[in-house]
Amino acid sequence: MTNTFDVLTIGNAIVDIIAPVEDQFITDEGMTKSIMHLIDADRSAELYDKMPEGKALISGGSGANTAAGVAALGGRAAFVGKVSNDELGRAFAADFDKAGIFYETDYLIGGPATARCMIFVTADGERTMNTYLGASQHLSERDIVEETIGAASFTYMEGYLWDPPEAKKAFVRAAHYAHKHERAAAITLSDPFCVNRYREEFRDLIRSKTMDYVFANIEELKALYQTDLHNAVRAVAEEAEVAAVTMGADGAMGIVNGEIVSVPAFPVDKVVDVTGAGDMFAAGFLLAIARGQTMDQALSLGCLAASEVISHVGARPVADLKAMAEAEGVLV
Repeated sequence: MTNTFDVLTIGNAIVDIIAPVEDQFITDEGMTKSIMHLIDADRSAELYDKMPEGKALISGGSGANTAAGVAALGGRAAFVGKVSNDELGRAFAADFDKAGIFYETDYLIGGPATARCMIFVTADGERTMNTYLGASQHLSERDIVEETIGAASFTYMEGYLWDPPEAKKAFVRAAHYAHKHERAAAITLSDPFCVNRYREEFRDLIRSKTMDYVFANIEELKALYQTDLHNAVRAVAEEAEVAAVTMGADGAMGIVNGEIVSVPAFPVDKVVDVTGAGDMFAAGFLLAIARGQTMDQALSLGCLAASEVISHVGARPVADLKAMAEAEGVLV
């Protein structure tokens, strides 16, 4: 089958609503800073009403952001995720069409509203998310099209979508189709919250080679193995085909065949908002590997993409990411 897409991502289709707040707001609302909280429709409406002026609305979701990053780098991207046939859902689809991302998942009819995530950004750049998952949780095996999966070099799935039983089945089917067509499947652990809920299930996906690549940050990797970073790296080296670990200001490491490759972070004048940093890292890394680049090059492209997105509010690039990468010599 022809390689139509560099990267296809599967995840929650969410509209992000982003606003700056003081730390006291986080405390007053009973949130845990820098963590994603799942909320219901009523709490979603309550928090939306409390958001300050100047909030921004952007089509998002972790996997969706990665697809947008691939497209921004000049790659061929596709996305699978569920929205309702409502105003936000139609806006989500239109946004992806404008970005040149292949997106043909059927609308959810007669179910909950399109998902939305309220992201509160504090002065230190940390983000505290409150997510109403709505329609995104209704992704099922019926939405996984073999021909589409088989046409992508990588199928990348977000751990945030591991909650619903039907979505789990969709993940496994997508990985099956990827392997059937000799493509690679990847998963991001997404959040320590996800890891703590599904530690053994995530490890089973990695050990069984259902997922060939695993993406994590330091805290997620430590949570996966319930140990310190040194021992967590040793453990993932034994279980995963390939692991990519982001380390914030210390850059990133890739682990393949038991060997570790590390690269430094790209300098940033000021960290404004870390929303989407891991998503952009995955976009750069996967695109580089899809194009036959080395582990060092893939890690560097991932770090460059992450550095751009943390320099401003929002989880999508605002600069010409492809031009940046070409100027730095990390994209060919």
